[in-house]
Amino acid sequence: MPLLALATALSSCSAPSPEPAVRREVAPGARLKDPPELVSHNGLLRARLVVQRRKVDVAGRKRWALTYNDRYMPPTLRFRPGDRVELDFVNRVRPYTNLHVHGLHVSPKAPADDVLIHIGAGKTYHYRYRFPQALKPGTYWYHSHAHPISAPQVAGGLAGIIVVDGLERYLPPALRHITEHTIALKDFQVQGDAVKTEGLKIGAPTHRTVNGQLNPTIRIRPGEVQLWRLANISANIYYKLRLRGYRFRVIGRDGFPVDHTFTRDSLLLAAATRFDVLVTGGRPGRTVLETLPYSTGPAGNQFPRAKLATLVSSGKPVARAAIPTTFAPPEDLSHLPLARRRTVVFSENKAGTEFYINGKQFDPHRVDLRSKLNTTEEWTVVNTSNEEHSFHTHTNHFQLMSVNGVPHHGHSLQDIANVPAKGRMVIRIRFTNYTGKTVLHCHILNHEDAGMMAVLDIVK
Repeated sequence: MPLLALATALSSCSAPSPEPAVRREVAPGARLKDPPELVSHNGLLRARLVVQRRKVDVAGRKRWALTYNDRYMPPTLRFRPGDRVELDFVNRVRPYTNLHVHGLHVSPKAPADDVLIHIGAGKTYHYRYRFPQALKPGTYWYHSHAHPISAPQVAGGLAGIIVVDGLERYLPPALRHITEHTIALKDFQVQGDAVKTEGLKIGAPTHRTVNGQLNPTIRIRPGEVQLWRLANISANIYYKLRLRGYRFRVIGRDGFPVDHTFTRDSLLLAAATRFDVLVTGGRPGRTVLETLPYSTGPAGNQFPRAKLATLVSSGKPVARAAIPTTFAPPEDLSHLPLARRRTVVFSENKAGTEFYINGKQFDPHRVDLRSKLNTTEEWTVVNTSNEEHSFHTHTNHFQLMSVNGVPHHGHSLQDIANVPAKGRMVIRIRFTNYTGKTVLHCHILNHEDAGMMAVLDIVK
């Protein structure tokens, strides 16, 4: 099937699916397994990533999937601000792929985070990144950004975690060596003995996993504080997370540490969102980490409740440590002079098969916006459709100023924001360090593949 026809087939997703949602309760499973790690040493992370379709363990069964280094839940890339990363990227899937280091402040030019390139089957590409000392510590991720087949490739398995170390410096000494868990939220649909990649529908029955496991068990001691890295690395779906009977203490979002920690009973993780949170063990017993029912609007999708993991509090109690309220230095763009104001409009056709930014579908050869380095702009993002969209910018984070006219105080910059159906939001973004062509788009990847992406050229 030609690529454009394939993209159209894969991106028809905005109408609610008539298929029933998966509601089967899954018994508590094996202990949570954090992904293996590839870690930098002496300022350098050098690694080899091989992309291929393999029959591997997916949620306890052997299935065909797209893998990095022969794993459905691939290794975590872990390094520190100022480090260099050198990846020898070997592609063994057709027709092509590429790699995006999501959320990282790094050059959008080759051989770094250039998402406009295609790496053909049988080819090896040498990615080289040099990260600034000012890179923010937190949770990021990596995935395919190959247009117009990013959704099938990410849904097929091509998504993993990136950790930038350094969050511990904002914590009190008693909390600097606490247990840390990756909670990578990754879903898959099934087709025979394979993870489905063709004809994807966002509202179709799906299996939600944590680190590729179905309902794993997480252990904690009463009073113990753990750091959980919550990351939605699914291709299309949303999560509204709740740890029943507990509260999340948020210390970071989208790779940015917050200036003041805050607590929430639940957290909405729109497509590609991450939160770094502290969880304190309660009285002995067990509870569930779940995603609550969530609707993305009349033309969107209805996501059902699902159990994700089981938390067991047991063992010798730990003396409770004080969790700080004041955290990292604030990042505030509200006082900076503005170089310009823009309006960015997200829209779609009535059938939900074509998606647009400012009335145009994505064209990698066209520059849609041009901005100057070392300036700040204010954008009003307008959503004319009857479903929510997950707005994402590459290269630079932004500050969410308001949603539907209501001022927003998020305590950090971010790279993802959920745009309400028939709503609008205002953001401010400052362009620092790097020039070159980058992109902004909806991170519901079926929407991105069907046109909801634009090229931004940052110039001197």
